[in-house]
Amino acid sequence: MTHPADSSLTVQTPEGIEYALYPAGILIRACAWAIDGLIQGVLWLVVIISIGLISELTGIWFYLILAFILDWFYHTAFEVFCWGQSPGKRVMGIQVVCGDGSPVNPGASFLRNLLRFADTFLSLYLIAFICMLVSPAFRRFGDLAADTLVVYSGSARTPLRFSSPASQKAGITWIANVKAVSPSKQLNYEEKQAILSFARRYPVLGKARSDEIAGIWADTLNENSQADASETLLGIAKVLGA
Repeated sequence: MTHPADSSLTVQTPEGIEYALYPAGILIRACAWAIDGLIQGVLWLVVIISIGLISELTGIWFYLILAFILDWFYHTAFEVFCWGQSPGKRVMGIQVVCGDGSPVNPGASFLRNLLRFADTFLSLYLIAFICMLVSPAFRRFGDLAADTLVVYSGSARTPLRFSSPASQKAGITWIANVKAVSPSKQLNYEEKQAILSFARRYPVLGKARSDEIAGIWADTLNENSQADASETLLGIAKVLGA
């Protein structure tokens, strides 16, 4: 139940639980970068004004320290202490995680941001663009070296009106209003994981693609072949995630 056009990555935990990550593309990351750049510009202005007011007491060294911290640790500090999200990433609904989907750690965050100078060589951003263009997960050079990903955060991909405590256990937070459907046959592990994966990705597949995938499975999983194929499969996924 996967397709080359489905821009998602499947990650398996040591306990054998599979879930999907949705890498953020070039455009949305560029928007997040622009927002962060604007915020850094404002902070730079505050630093310059502040240094001008107290320069007689501190000298140029204080300015250099603040400039170094702002330039090198802005992204790292936010990513480590704010769940992988700088202000720009938070606005755009994306976050930095490790390659296995776990929260980004200080070492990985520092390395990916340290290598920004390579990604943005001569301020052309050509290396970053090429790396993200050819990488299946839109990774720039810093992400490849640190084994990190920039993905859509859960809140950005799931409409809040569909959230429910029961479905959250399976990582599916938007099918509370779907009618539960019991499969007419015993499902094995692979079939269950395939159905749950379909349900998690349903919001980004589109109706036509969802019906195409669901039509392959629905008739063999439930006796009610007259029901909408996607609704049937989503109903089964709700039972599995309950």
